[in-house]
Amino acid sequence: MLSIKQIILGFFSLIGIAILALFLVTGWYTVDESEQAALITFGRVDETITEPGLKFKLPWPIQKAEVLPVSTNSLRVGYETTEEGEVAEYNDEAKMITGDENILFVDLVVQWRITNPENYLFNADDPENILYQASSASLRGVIGNSEVDDVLTDQRAEIEGTVLESLTELLEQYQIGVTVLDVKLQNVELPTEEVRKAFTAVTDAREERLTKINEAKKYRNREMNEAEGEKDAVISRAEGKKAERIERARGEASRFTALYNEYINEPEVTRERLVLETLQDVLPNAELYILDSQQDTVNYLPIRPLERQSGEASVEGKQKTNESKKSGEKGGKEDGR
Repeated sequence: MLSIKQIILGFFSLIGIAILALFLVTGWYTVDESEQAALITFGRVDETITEPGLKFKLPWPIQKAEVLPVSTNSLRVGYETTEEGEVAEYNDEAKMITGDENILFVDLVVQWRITNPENYLFNADDPENILYQASSASLRGVIGNSEVDDVLTDQRAEIEGTVLESLTELLEQYQIGVTVLDVKLQNVELPTEEVRKAFTAVTDAREERLTKINEAKKYRNREMNEAEGEKDAVISRAEGKKAERIERARGEASRFTALYNEYINEPEVTRERLVLETLQDVLPNAELYILDSQQDTVNYLPIRPLERQSGEASVEGKQKTNESKKSGEKGGKEDGR
């Protein structure tokens, strides 16, 4: 029979073997590059391991390692996908009512990451389900405050930003250890084909209206520019005529003042001079004669023909003088040779 000492030694040997087996089974773990590990000691997270490799710890139940993904995860709200990544069908979460009481099918993709492993493991039983419900609630709240035109046309970026802000505030309150990186609206559709066609017709009409408005504004701007240019030209011509008339009036006033001064000094001479100048202006082609009315035979002296003859004679004299000068210069050159 075995002695008590042998029994006790065997018992401790079994305990040692059990501890060694536990250490071999639960005393090591691995962390990949896309993972992180939360080292739990007696139910409390002592350390977060992010460096990849083979790691060792105290055996269970003293320490426990929870390996979690560190990469970005995707969460789909409102639809299910096939193996090829296409939308298979919408679920109840996709059906929403807009602020102007229209029904839409809206689906959303949420990009999220685990940033606090302790909160992710111990603050919620199913943090991904909480994230799903919070995403759906945020999307419904934003769509419910938006109009259908904004959701279907050019306000999608603003709606995505608002959903992201609302979802971030909810997750800060829940403290489930995840951070939302981005949200994207995938498909926004009307419930029936008839409604989609009607909305497409309305959208086309709105775009045509905007096109007509832009064309009308372009035409108005062109006509206004032409009218402004014509107005400036008329004003410029009017200012030029104004300046011309003012200068002419000043010249006539100066001339009248000069004539008046001469009239004060020699009234008779000035009066006769004005009469003669007026006759010359009124009758520019009239012939002037000097008559002697004291003789029976009328003798006259034609002034205009004499003026013309004297002018022609002076011209001929100048020509002869020029010719004589040229001949003299030529003779001098020949003598020099």
